[in-house]
Amino acid sequence: MPYINFTEQEKASANASSIVEYLTAHGESVEKVGREYVWEAPSGKVSINGSEWFSQYELVGGGAVNFVQKFFGLSYPEAVRSLLGSNAGEEVIGERMPPKIKPKKPFELPEKHPDMRRVYGYLMHERMIDRQVINRFVADGLIYEDAKYHNAVFIGNDRNGKTVHAHKRATSAKSDFKGNLESSIAEYSFHFDGSSEYLFVFEAPIDMLAYISMHKKGWDSHSYVALCSTADRAALQMLKDNPNLKTVYLCLDNDNAGQIGCERISKAIHELGEYSVWRVPPQNKDWDEDLKALNGREAIPAEQNSTAETPTNIDLTM
Repeated sequence: MPYINFTEQEKASANASSIVEYLTAHGESVEKVGREYVWEAPSGKVSINGSEWFSQYELVGGGAVNFVQKFFGLSYPEAVRSLLGSNAGEEVIGERMPPKIKPKKPFELPEKHPDMRRVYGYLMHERMIDRQVINRFVADGLIYEDAKYHNAVFIGNDRNGKTVHAHKRATSAKSDFKGNLESSIAEYSFHFDGSSEYLFVFEAPIDMLAYISMHKKGWDSHSYVALCSTADRAALQMLKDNPNLKTVYLCLDNDNAGQIGCERISKAIHELGEYSVWRVPPQNKDWDEDLKALNGREAIPAEQNSTAETPTNIDLTM
C-alpha cells in the first residue's frame, strides 16, 4: 500500500505553520487577545500563539499539524499537505514501518530559585495581589520561583500531600507564557482546602489569588481551586475529597467561554451529588482585572455579549 513520505524539514515546516493564517484562509474568525489569538472551536475556546495552540476545555494542545488533524478531521499526511501544499511529500510503494511510541515524560518540577524576588514583584505590582496572601501560599509550599526562567510555579498536591501538578506563569512583562507542566494530573491543580462548606472555583491561579485579596476576612476557612483551564476535573475532585463541601461558587471569567464552562461544570457537579451551585462572575473580564480596577488601574472589561449575572444575595465574606 502506498504511503506519503515527508522529509524531516517538511514535517518541521508544517508544524511551524501559522495557525491563524490557516484558519483565516479557511474562512474562520479569530480574535486577538493580548499577544495571543482566540478561536471559538465547536468544543470551546482555543488559545493560539503562532504555530502553537491550547484548548482550555480539553487541556490539550500542540503544533499546527495536530491542530489541523484534530479540528479539521484530517489524517497526518492530509494535514501536512493541507499546510504545505498538495505537492509536499513523496508517495512510496511498500510497507510502512509502525510509528515509534514516544514514552510519556515523567512529572518533574523545575528547580527552585534561592529567592522569590521576581515572583513577589510580579504578583504584587503587576497583578496587585496582597502580600499576606502570597506569604501564606509560599509558606504552605504552593508557590515558588523557578531558577531557570523565573516563572511563578503554582503547585497542586494530591490527598497524600504529593506534588502531582504544576502551573507555570511567566513573570516578565515581555511574555504571556503560561501552561501546565507536562504529565501534571489535572484533578489536583492549584488549590486550598478549608473547613467550611464553601468551594470557590476559578480558571487561573492569578484569579484565585486576586479574589482572596479582595475578600480577605476569614478567607482561609473556605476552599478554593484554580482549574488552570475551564475543565471540571479539579472541581469535581475537590468535592469528592472534601465531604464538608456543600456550596460551590463558580467564579470563571466574565465572557462567553466562562459562561459555557460554568454551565458544563454546574451540570457535572449536580450529576455528582446534591450541591448548591452559583455563578459569581467578576465585573470585568476576570477577577484580577477587578482587583486592578479596585486599585485604580485600567482594567479589561467583560465581554459585551456575555450574559453573566452576579447573584445579589450572597455574602462573599461569609
